[in-house]
Amino acid sequence: MNGPEGWDRYDPREPGGPHDGQGPGGPQGPGSGGPSRSGGRPRIPSPRTAAEDSGPLPDAAPPAAPGVRTDAADTADTTTTADTANAADRPPDAAPEPPPHRVLKSLLGAWALAACSAEETAAVEAHLTDCAACADEALRLRDAVGLLHPADPLDLDPLLRSRVLEGCLGRRPARIPVPEWAAPYDAETAKLDALLSDMGEAEWRAPVRLRWFEGERPAERRTTVAGVIGHLMAVDGLVATALGLADPLGAAAPHGPAGPADRTEACWQAMADGRSPHATRNPWRDQSHTLIRTVSFAGLGVAELAVPYGSVRLPLRDSLLDRAFECWVHAGDIAEAVDYPYEPPVAGHLHQMVDLAARLLPAVLAGRRRAGLATPPRCLVEAGAPGRTLHLEVEGTGGGHWYIALDSPAALGTPDRTVAHIALDSIEFCQLAAGHVPPQEAAAGQHGEQDAIRDVLFATASLSRL
Repeated sequence: MNGPEGWDRYDPREPGGPHDGQGPGGPQGPGSGGPSRSGGRPRIPSPRTAAEDSGPLPDAAPPAAPGVRTDAADTADTTTTADTANAADRPPDAAPEPPPHRVLKSLLGAWALAACSAEETAAVEAHLTDCAACADEALRLRDAVGLLHPADPLDLDPLLRSRVLEGCLGRRPARIPVPEWAAPYDAETAKLDALLSDMGEAEWRAPVRLRWFEGERPAERRTTVAGVIGHLMAVDGLVATALGLADPLGAAAPHGPAGPADRTEACWQAMADGRSPHATRNPWRDQSHTLIRTVSFAGLGVAELAVPYGSVRLPLRDSLLDRAFECWVHAGDIAEAVDYPYEPPVAGHLHQMVDLAARLLPAVLAGRRRAGLATPPRCLVEAGAPGRTLHLEVEGTGGGHWYIALDSPAALGTPDRTVAHIALDSIEFCQLAAGHVPPQEAAAGQHGEQDAIRDVLFATASLSRL
């Protein structure tokens, strides 16, 4: 080892070693007058034996009398603070001193919430009988706690569910399953109603130009926004009466060959009585909702119910699709009059509207031939035979391909008999069918027999009416 000089030569068996029986308290330990560590041999103290090895621990010393000091080696507790001295001087049956005012004031919130211990509660309540300021504060806190914790039971009212459902149904009626063929009418009337909801009195009087096509020339009529809604309500009344509902124009409303136009004129005359222009919105909206509810609950058979449009009769499924188309077209007229953007129908609904127009073209084309407004058929065909066919290609959203029978109104066209081809955008085709675009100006891709192309374009424009 590299200890002090002579440390490595130390023999523990020599006198003064750890086994010679002389520890630190022995004759030669420190304080015994023996040689010091610096002048003599280095010493290793012998291990100290544990108190538990020599028998049980001694009992604690009894408390000393007041004023008598004890040596630190004879007592286990050496704490001599002023608080313990005062506690020793206090008689055993004396009551403890109450906490100071600031402590009791800080406990008022916990006392109001019943969160204090029994001792703290007793101290606070005893303090409230002596301190008026704390008593007022405790009263305010107890009142506040009463607001935080109402006395109502936590059990829910068994009628709560029925009241909530009743309130929800009152604000928004339950939506019933609408037939697919009535969904376009439901959507377009809802869009138009949303457009009308923000209109002021002046906008209801805004001038609107209605356009359609008659024979070989365009026609138009000027009215107001309120007049357009009255026109829609009057023509929708034809569907309502076919379903057995009340006629919005009354029992004396016209139902003759020129039904839609005559009904519109009668409605406009009734609106000229000086009433508010937006008074037509609620009757039109209520009638639309009634139509949707009626056809939704009527079942599948109602789809084929015939609805008269003057000299034309359409099944209810096509009639509501026609009403959806006209609602969209006239909503666009209103939006143009008040300078407001308006979106076209969704792709699925727009496709149904184009399909209806394409299915009606053979009958309209045959009617124009009878009136001398279209070229006669090139060949005689048997009943039900398709004869010549025109390929109508509608591009864009909601488009598709249709084959129009040119020589037989009751037949379906076939691709193998195609003699002409027309291609139009879906929105442009609908504008042509609404009478908003003259047939001569329709930007159509054309190929094949020009007479057949002209007849189909003019027949498409003739689908429009007031």
